[in-house]
Amino acid sequence: MTGNEPWPDLAGRLTETGHVLPVRVYFEDTDFSGWVYHASYLRFMERGRSDFLRLKGIGHDALDKGAHGERLAFVVRHMSVDFVKPARIDDVVEVATRVIEIGGARVVLAQTVRRDAATLAEAKVTVALINEAGEPRRLPAEVRRRLQAGGAT
Repeated sequence: MTGNEPWPDLAGRLTETGHVLPVRVYFEDTDFSGWVYHASYLRFMERGRSDFLRLKGIGHDALDKGAHGERLAFVVRHMSVDFVKPARIDDVVEVATRVIEIGGARVVLAQTVRRDAATLAEAKVTVALINEAGEPRRLPAEVRRRLQAGGAT
């Protein structure tokens, strides 16, 4: 690599149902017991959502630069999380993200963190689209289309 090519799978990959991001657990992700600290799962899920949007062609940077007429951003409106099993340092987990509902100004996502076949954490996340003044905005048609499309766009 010369340094200009993108790293393969650095942002995970789009799948038929959504997106999968591999994440290695590092020391900084654990608590004093050596298990993954609960808030680390939220960071893993945030990376999954961000890379999902980026690979769908609607990344945070483009939204912020006004690609759809004004500066926009997705913000977490609501999240419910079930912590099922722990992970430890050096584990490689996968964060799976899929769209389960699209509304006028919001998107509901299901996210699962798993190691092999074992579910470690599950979340239902509602994100809302807002402008730079914090006001809700309807999803632009192109954003909606990309979120509804399966696989790579």
